[in-house]
Amino acid sequence: MFLVIFSAGIGVLNMAKKAISRMCGSNESFEGNQFWLIDKDGLITKERKDIDPAAAPFACGYGSEEVKGLKEGASLLEVVKKVKPHVLLGLSGVGGIFNKEVLRAMKHSDSCRPAIFAMSNPTKNAECTPKDAFKYAGENIIFASGSPFENVDLGNGKVGYVNQANNMYLFPGIGLGALLSGAKHISDGMLQAAAECLASYITDEDIKKGVIFPSISRHITIQVGAAVVHAAVADDLAEGHGDVDIKQLSHMSKEEIMEYVARNMWYPIYSPLVHD
Repeated sequence: MFLVIFSAGIGVLNMAKKAISRMCGSNESFEGNQFWLIDKDGLITKERKDIDPAAAPFACGYGSEEVKGLKEGASLLEVVKKVKPHVLLGLSGVGGIFNKEVLRAMKHSDSCRPAIFAMSNPTKNAECTPKDAFKYAGENIIFASGSPFENVDLGNGKVGYVNQANNMYLFPGIGLGALLSGAKHISDGMLQAAAECLASYITDEDIKKGVIFPSISRHITIQVGAAVVHAAVADDLAEGHGDVDIKQLSHMSKEEIMEYVARNMWYPIYSPLVHD
């Protein structure tokens, strides 16, 4: 799996690397480079002077997975053509930087379902529009954006689905889980547990259609909150909340944690202001 990512997203990149390692059942670092990092000066390599320490672990120039012919400062188009990435992730804040040449190059990705994520906000800063992505990169892509866009009509009854990668899916569950666990610090493990819980609600049929997020529901928020509580306990960060102390939390089953979360959710029930 390859990612081309802009340097504003170092934190995202670190989380992606940890997630892939965990999914592969290994906590070891990758052998070779699976990520290509690009900033305003082009591809970041070990030859970069005054390299950001946070970016240094991802700088090209080592490992068995390196791609020959890519030099310091190589352009986005050069990197996409050479690497043939599975995922093109934009966190640049530069509108339109995924131009038609870059999108056309993504047609030659090593993945049969390449993903293009234009994450920058607001809409004018999105790296590309979904219309251009499906037009130039092909109908088989998976598209997500940080800004809201309409689905794309591909003709013949086909739809190019636009996934808005928004924090509305996770923040309620993360906040509630952190509160009810009593954790004073939200760990990477808690965030990863929340993300994996959300992803578990996506079916193979959804993915075939290009849909990568489930419909928003209270049930999923409860599940995400419970996953966060469980992760907080596992990471020794939980201290308990209210009448529920850490000892009780640590002995709760998965079902009991879910019930605990559901019981403490806020329900928007209002008294009527106008009476007949």
